[in-house]
Amino acid sequence: MLRIHFTGEDLARVRMAARPDVLWETILSFHRLRDRRGATVYGEWRTETRARLNGETRVLAALVPQRGYFPDFLTPPEGLDGLDEGLDAVRSTPVRRLRAELALLAADRPQPGLPARLTGLDGGAAEPMARLVGALRSYHRAAVEPYWPQIQAAVEADRAARGRALLDGGADELLDSLPAMLRWRAPVLEADYPVDRDIHLEGRGLLLQPSYFCRGTPVVRRDPALPPVLVYPVTHTGASSATDAERERVSLGRLVGHTRSAVLRSIGNGCTTSELARRAGVSLASASQHACVLREAGLVVTLRNGNAVLHTMTPLGTALLRGGTQREPVVRSGGAYARNGPVTS
Repeated sequence: MLRIHFTGEDLARVRMAARPDVLWETILSFHRLRDRRGATVYGEWRTETRARLNGETRVLAALVPQRGYFPDFLTPPEGLDGLDEGLDAVRSTPVRRLRAELALLAADRPQPGLPARLTGLDGGAAEPMARLVGALRSYHRAAVEPYWPQIQAAVEADRAARGRALLDGGADELLDSLPAMLRWRAPVLEADYPVDRDIHLEGRGLLLQPSYFCRGTPVVRRDPALPPVLVYPVTHTGASSATDAERERVSLGRLVGHTRSAVLRSIGNGCTTSELARRAGVSLASASQHACVLREAGLVVTLRNGNAVLHTMTPLGTALLRGGTQREPVVRSGGAYARNGPVTS
């Protein structure tokens, strides 16, 4: 069981991450790559990604086991600012911290000691660190970067839902709106977890980080002295059985028309079906139908929020309204991951 303890000051300092974290998504996607479960919704992504990989996973596999602990220095806060900023922070990790976290990794292995591929990394040597940073960059380009628009869309949809909860009922409502594996029992946020752990925020607040590749179980950093962050899975609406070409022929062909363009524009920064009907001046049934077509076209993401559904535009939908030509790739996801313990589904 994971228990995160809040004070009144912590509640006032709860905040949502502004965007996906590039390094959290990279590391968590590496777990998804090796997870054989969820093939019906994630198999295509694995196949496409493995075809693009060369030797990028060897160093990562030594640092990120399939189960249990992986070092906190792989997911610095700077990952929110972009890949270059995140990798610069990894490269600048102090030697004392490298040694401490790699010692934890070595102790957690079935066979004591670090793999040969990590030789010299705990001393901060330039060559092994450059090899690690290069592996992270190459893996990200193969596994995450091609799918970034849809990752952004899913995280933005989640942020919209949490933002509405915060406006409706403050921090209490925000924490209570989190996915079902997280339970807000003021002043403690609980989650099923592979190890028993208590985190006392002590006035530091908490960063809520929705993640596309986190699945089943939330993730927290091991070191209690680091800025507190809770990484939790976004809600996936399920994989479509249609191919990209089929979606373009069927859905985009149906999209033509002033009414549906007006509906897309009315969605703006997010709205419920009822709000969409009012904004666009159409019936509730018509608004629901138009939203369905837009969703099938990859222009809208729909997320259930309590008894209502919340529609938000994807980057492709935004680009279309602006006259752009951005095309959103398809990612299918599934499986489950838990940090510092066994993977559970």
